[in-house]
Amino acid sequence: MKVAIQGIEGSFHDIVAKRFFGDEIETLQCMSFTELPELIESEEADAAVMAIENSIAGAILPNYALIDEYNLNIKGEFYLNIHHNLMALKGQSFEDIKEVWSHPMALLQCRKFFRAYPHIKLIEEGDTAEVAKRISRNQIKGVAAIASKEAAKLFDLEIHKDDIQTIRHNSTRFFILKKGKSTPYYKSKMNGTKNKASIKFITKHNKGSLAEVLDIFAKHEINLTKIQSMPIIDQPWSYAFFIDLLIDDFKLYENALHLINTKVNHLNILGEYEQNKNHEI
Repeated sequence: MKVAIQGIEGSFHDIVAKRFFGDEIETLQCMSFTELPELIESEEADAAVMAIENSIAGAILPNYALIDEYNLNIKGEFYLNIHHNLMALKGQSFEDIKEVWSHPMALLQCRKFFRAYPHIKLIEEGDTAEVAKRISRNQIKGVAAIASKEAAKLFDLEIHKDDIQTIRHNSTRFFILKKGKSTPYYKSKMNGTKNKASIKFITKHNKGSLAEVLDIFAKHEINLTKIQSMPIIDQPWSYAFFIDLLIDDFKLYENALHLINTKVNHLNILGEYEQNKNHEI
């Protein structure tokens, strides 16, 4: 099985892909998120792993846009507790480090740590593990990477500081994506293991239209775990809403979608899947 990931071996996406699908997969390594849906669309990849939100940095809106643009189907989710570690070539001291290279999200999640070291220059790069690999391969002194312990082992780097993320419990949620257009609500087919859904809807231009939709969920005792708005590019000041919800009773869920469909201009199911819990690296 071929799975597209953002980053290389040792990256957090790589860890999630192997935890979800097993070690026997072949990973297709991408340096940007935009490459992931392209590989699925061309059928070069059977699936993709894509980070969608972080407990510190929040939602990754461009990735919601990619899922929508390419009509990707959400087949699962995976929560990974992220531990950021500062690593460099062996034989150096922490005082030798003058620059830190890493992914912008990793730098953002460790911002508080670096306030105490204003002399260290922070450089944005495409992937955490790729930076670790480059430092090791080119024997770059005075530069550190922020990456996983797995990356430190793979590329023989020394960890100078561990768990440098601003908040100790730092979790990232990943979507497992496959090809297949989002499904109209009336074609939903649930089974016993699927207890969570992601849907997209566009409200009508009426006062209180969003409140009406949320009220329907409340009356059907459906718990919403996430609501995210995103502007519609070709309709200024209009928004699409992406909602994650838990399904305790499929009939209530089905009835709620039927009623919501009468209140909105557009309603699609982006995915129905099994709820996932946090995992440690």
